[in-house]
Amino acid sequence: MQAKEIDKVVDEASRRLFQIASPAIRYYILTSLWGRPQDNVMVQKALEESRGYAPKVKLLERQNADGTWPIPVHKRAEEEAGPGQPYGWTYMTMLRNLNDLTDYLATREDGHIEDALERILSWQTDEGYIPGPWNVPFPLPHFNGHALRMFLKFGMEKDPRVQKLSRWLVKAQRPDGGWRVPYLEDVKYDPKYRLMRRSDFIDLIKKNRVEPYDPRKFDSIPSCIWSTVMVTRAFSWSVRMVESPETRRGAEFFLNRFFQRNYHALIYQSASNWTKLRDPNYIGNGLCALDILTWIGYGADDQRMERPINWLYGSRSPDGLWNQTDRPQPNRDESITEIALGILSRYSNSIKKKPFGYKAKGMGV
Repeated sequence: MQAKEIDKVVDEASRRLFQIASPAIRYYILTSLWGRPQDNVMVQKALEESRGYAPKVKLLERQNADGTWPIPVHKRAEEEAGPGQPYGWTYMTMLRNLNDLTDYLATREDGHIEDALERILSWQTDEGYIPGPWNVPFPLPHFNGHALRMFLKFGMEKDPRVQKLSRWLVKAQRPDGGWRVPYLEDVKYDPKYRLMRRSDFIDLIKKNRVEPYDPRKFDSIPSCIWSTVMVTRAFSWSVRMVESPETRRGAEFFLNRFFQRNYHALIYQSASNWTKLRDPNYIGNGLCALDILTWIGYGADDQRMERPINWLYGSRSPDGLWNQTDRPQPNRDESITEIALGILSRYSNSIKKKPFGYKAKGMGV
């Protein structure tokens, strides 16, 4: 595929999207795709309009003073019947809403975002990870990657607690370059537990009836593709980690498995998940993976990128944009399209031997 073909699609689709997009998406188009500086009149207008964007305002107004958001009554009952926060729907809701707020160009000073970030960090263990939100007695790398990205997006990279979380994730990386959920994606394959229901197996772990755990015994079992995507996604937003060997090894793990079935059934096992366009754009799809890969420097000089890029290029809808389903969902579809255009624009720059991704933004140390 030639750069001029890609550039034509990016130009036509970005102009079409700009006419119908929300303020934050217009801001991303102006700055990331069209190269407008921050003091540009249109950029400043998009920023100003994003401050009063109705979904953002509503989300901030619904937030509690302690940084949490209201959750359904039955979910609250489940949470209170268990070990309590961070195990439960409260933490899940916080992660999802904080993700939306970063997309809406919110800052730590807006609403009670600072309180939300501090509340999550108050749950941090001595080892460095954040427990929850699943009610299991072991850490979940994919949610910790999600949390780390939130801290980084809200400008907390220099916070010692955030650095501690990052170090824990580095330590949890496996020899194959990926990450996986402890016990459920390794010990569970032991013949003694393989046929056991997951809930019964978790009960055994809670009752300390599973033998001491040495992860090295399970190095032959592949890591989880989507856990690896989530952690690598966080590292890609870190000034310290974007150029690190750990980030590169994580990217290599899922690039080498693009379009393949995940070894584990716990998180999106079907290979069809690679080609499902989703918003929010995290966990379990090729759009997220390509966003990470092109951001950290994978381009046309790597032959493994050609097939995924061709898939993305060819997955446009008849209107020239990218849609989650055949049924119009404007807010979701505009975000998916903006991400797709960013990927293609970076790939085109790689063909033209121009700086792209984090290098074009001056990140890295």
